[in-house]
Amino acid sequence: MIKLTARILGLEAEKPVVLLNKEDAEDIDVRPLDRVELVLGRRKGTAIVNTAAHFVKPGEAGLYGEIADHMRAINGDVIQVFPASPPESLIHIREKLAGKRLNEKEIRMIVEDTVHRKLSDIEMTAFVTALYKDGVTSAEVVALSKAMALTGKSLNLGKKEIYDKHSIGGVPGDKTSMLLVPIVGAAGLTIPKTSSRAITSPAGTADRFECLAPVDLELEEIKRIVNKINCCLVWGGAVDLAPADDLFIQIEYPLSIDPLLLPSVMSMKKAVGAKYLVIDIPTGDEAKVKTTKEAETLAERFIDLGKKLGIKTVGASTFGEQPIGRAIGPALEAREALEILMTGKGPEDTIDKVTHIAGILMDFKMKKGGKREALRIINSGKAYDKLKQLIDEQGGNPHAKPDDLNIGPESVRIKSSIRGTVSWIDNHSIVEISRAAGTPKDKGAGMLLHKKMGDRVRKGDTLFEIFANKKYKLERALKIANSIHVMGVGKKMDMLLEKIPRKVEHPKYFILER
Repeated sequence: MIKLTARILGLEAEKPVVLLNKEDAEDIDVRPLDRVELVLGRRKGTAIVNTAAHFVKPGEAGLYGEIADHMRAINGDVIQVFPASPPESLIHIREKLAGKRLNEKEIRMIVEDTVHRKLSDIEMTAFVTALYKDGVTSAEVVALSKAMALTGKSLNLGKKEIYDKHSIGGVPGDKTSMLLVPIVGAAGLTIPKTSSRAITSPAGTADRFECLAPVDLELEEIKRIVNKINCCLVWGGAVDLAPADDLFIQIEYPLSIDPLLLPSVMSMKKAVGAKYLVIDIPTGDEAKVKTTKEAETLAERFIDLGKKLGIKTVGASTFGEQPIGRAIGPALEAREALEILMTGKGPEDTIDKVTHIAGILMDFKMKKGGKREALRIINSGKAYDKLKQLIDEQGGNPHAKPDDLNIGPESVRIKSSIRGTVSWIDNHSIVEISRAAGTPKDKGAGMLLHKKMGDRVRKGDTLFEIFANKKYKLERALKIANSIHVMGVGKKMDMLLEKIPRKVEHPKYFILER
């Protein structure tokens, strides 16, 4: 044990970290990433060790924000520092690395220690990597789903039957949830939709809807809104329903792996009390899932997991070879969704997809005819009325019109140098250009597709338009657009898709969405 003087560093690490001088660390025989127990009066806390030769002096304990708040420490407090044993969950992480199948208690311990920030990034990375390397059994997936749901808050709406929808992502422009929620809500079904912000895409559902109304709502406010109008559309990260998911995503993304897809999705659905669920699986060469067989296999895993969690689940393999609709980017997509519900008109693929998915969800209650009823709800204006209610209850302007949404003032049109028919669109290129233009942070940035697959093109026709808030971002996006293939235009029956290798190599980006 050693007594040190507290020094508040004013740094955040999202976990309890203490910075010790190397001499003091050696005195109590601890190294970086070891743990120490801190005692200040009656308050105790465990922190992960980092060391420095000069940043903190001998005799000082540099406290990061989380542990300083937990200890209620101020500069000059005298803190006792003891070496501490690692958490028991670390034993089970090592066991998983060695190939052991973990039981429910062991997985619950790992998830709890993750949420309570007791594990270092390296230890969490070891766990996620072990799941990816050796796979996850059905029992482990169930245990992970339950643990991730139970370690967060839950949305308890009493006896209401909860309906929900989730897309595994991977296709830009997919504003399905933004349209589906008011449709299903107008049908009298309860759908408290928690959605993600963009991780690797140009826009997440929360980013889109935030152009019309706030999405960072507290749990009690969500309950009030859903009890009043049957639905909501909020950012899941603000509600803390399955906090382990966000922490695991931080590990998965830089490694370009996604072993926690099923428990991540289903833990959130369990936390909101979903009883009926549709999983949208975009399918095609330009999507995460390449074939309908792969989609079927994934859907069966979701369905099996749903049975074990008490959630009736249906999978839907949807066309993922090109963006959904013509708009890509938060404000552009919100504008397109608003136009569809206001007028009943818009891109055929968007309307067809949302009525199919909404119809499957509504068929849980209606047994059949859900797609036709979803289309009727759009055309009758009931979905638009529900959207206005939704915007109003979440604190937005229910009278907002499409032209009220601010689109980036800097723009450029990319035109075709030949005539023909659009035979393919590269989703990855669309994502790269849109993000270079500023999405999702810049709400008005993005792309508008003037041509899609099957459209005829004349020489000089605009293929797509890029929007940005800043000129330098537009120039950055334009440089990328001029260096890669975004669309294939040629004769209707042109059998040559591409000459390989291309002159410009275009990396395929890892797509991770929740």
